[in-house]
Amino acid sequence: MDNEHMLLELDHISKIYGDLHAVDDLSLTVPQGQWLAIVGSSGSGKTTLMNMIGCMDTPSKGSVMLEGRRLEDLNARQLADVRKNMIGLVFQKFYLVPHLTAVENVMVAQYYHSVVDEKQAMEALERVGLKERAHHLPGQLSGGEQQRVCIARALINCPKLILADEPTGNLDERNEKIVLDLFRQLHEQGTTIIVVTHDALVASCA
Repeated sequence: MDNEHMLLELDHISKIYGDLHAVDDLSLTVPQGQWLAIVGSSGSGKTTLMNMIGCMDTPSKGSVMLEGRRLEDLNARQLADVRKNMIGLVFQKFYLVPHLTAVENVMVAQYYHSVVDEKQAMEALERVGLKERAHHLPGQLSGGEQQRVCIARALINCPKLILADEPTGNLDERNEKIVLDLFRQLHEQGTTIIVVTHDALVASCA
């Protein structure tokens, strides 16, 4: 596949903390529109890898390229722009603000994008099937609903790349299926998805 369609290229990246090689000389190319699962035991460097792809951490060695731009060449402001305009993050821990409603939690993500638009936030919640729960607080939502609020929040900037770290880790089977169906729809719409998981079902979808 020609390089124009490579969304992400990791070129011999390592992340070294003292004697610990959390990620050791890894190269990987991810074409646009791919759904990739990264599977490995705890402590194998999966989250470290996600943080480097998500512009939250930099490799000790090697290079990360997103859409042909080398992340190490970007300044802090440019990196922040890449992070907010290209990448949607979904974590196992929900990181919702407990005293904000579902729609307000989605709008918090927009706040970092300078424009807060309740209509857009409602549309994102509707896409994840939570329109009628928009004005509930996280404490009034089930785990599966909270995770879908997180996905809505990740979708707000129409990211090209969704990074999901154990996105179904806290969910029961029914909610896991709902979340995976959402990822499936996003993938069909051309979104590139990278999921870190130790769940065989989640991995098998990729």
